[in-house]
Amino acid sequence: MTSDYPGAMEDAAEGGQLRASTLELFFDLVFVFTMTQLTHAFTHHPGWTALGQVALMFGIIWWMYAGYVWLTNEVAPNSSSRRTWLLIGMFGFFVLALSIPGAFTGSGLAFGLAYFLINTVHTLMFATSGGAGAAGIRQIGPVNLLSAALVLGGGLIHEWPRYLLWGLAFGVQIITPYLFGPEGFSVRVAHFCERHGLVIIVALGESVVALGTGLAGQDITPALVATVALGLTLVYVLWWAFFGLDDERGEHALVALAPADRTRPALAAYDYAFYMLLVGIILTAAGISMTIAHGNEPASTAAALALSGGVALYFLGQCVFRWVLGLPRPWLRLIGAVAVLATAPIGVLWVAWGQLAVLVLVGYAFVILDDVLSLRDGEMGKYLSHSPVAPRVRRPRG
Repeated sequence: MTSDYPGAMEDAAEGGQLRASTLELFFDLVFVFTMTQLTHAFTHHPGWTALGQVALMFGIIWWMYAGYVWLTNEVAPNSSSRRTWLLIGMFGFFVLALSIPGAFTGSGLAFGLAYFLINTVHTLMFATSGGAGAAGIRQIGPVNLLSAALVLGGGLIHEWPRYLLWGLAFGVQIITPYLFGPEGFSVRVAHFCERHGLVIIVALGESVVALGTGLAGQDITPALVATVALGLTLVYVLWWAFFGLDDERGEHALVALAPADRTRPALAAYDYAFYMLLVGIILTAAGISMTIAHGNEPASTAAALALSGGVALYFLGQCVFRWVLGLPRPWLRLIGAVAVLATAPIGVLWVAWGQLAVLVLVGYAFVILDDVLSLRDGEMGKYLSHSPVAPRVRRPRG
């Protein structure tokens, strides 16, 4: 990341952050637990119902978690009162994560109450900040309250009405920025991109955790070590796919825009597209967890689809990210998504480690091809060269 862009000093002077604070990194520890809980929720009863529940719960959670990234981008935790309120919000997220396994059975009310607390803290901190976000929150705050009330209401009832109310809450969240507009909020680019990048790192860390927990009680054999190497390589491929160039490209694309024009593309790329990236990581972690200890056996259909489908969704999220920000070759990530999804039958018809090996090869091939094309076009990044990135980008579409 870089902070030497036009307007960086003004961002700092206005109270915006140029780098993620240690308190925010501490806050992100709760997100690790949230990702772990969502992964376990899928692996406990894998299937389409579990996928729908995870996608719905994470959609609701991600809206407010991303909201806290926007909050700290505008309201630096530089006073005792602000830090205290952030810790209260962190407590709410922790309770929310605790309630995930039984959110559609016995702990729905805890989920709803925790979400209402998180929403309230977020709105109050923005409203009392006195910055540009205070004007923005006056527009979307009441709608956020509506979605929180729907989540709480869903927690009070059971079975299909809970799905209905939580689905409505998710739908309200998706359309809110397009009904009221996000223009009242500021984007301090370096901090904003760094915080979202750290979220990806945290999520990928959950994949490593899933890899380790899936090996509990297993004998350490050469075959197991080889399968572990494949699992770690797959996580590395996901890391490289985004941080090889797109992380820096995204920051430069936002920097190139006037401050007033940044909010919509930032929202579309770093909130909406990141939803697909992160659900993809959750599914990949679940697929690794379900297959790693039984690599020499055929995978279940759910495990095989989670593994290949998770990587495919991650690539699809990158396609949207690139398209929104006008970055090169979004179509290549789309083709890559189709190709990695096609590896799922290998695990079902042959063995799990075979699917994992082919998935690594196919996914990495598309990432390397993209890097080769980028180098041919003259692009360089901190992981490809010591020179700064100088991407050729079109105007963002957000």
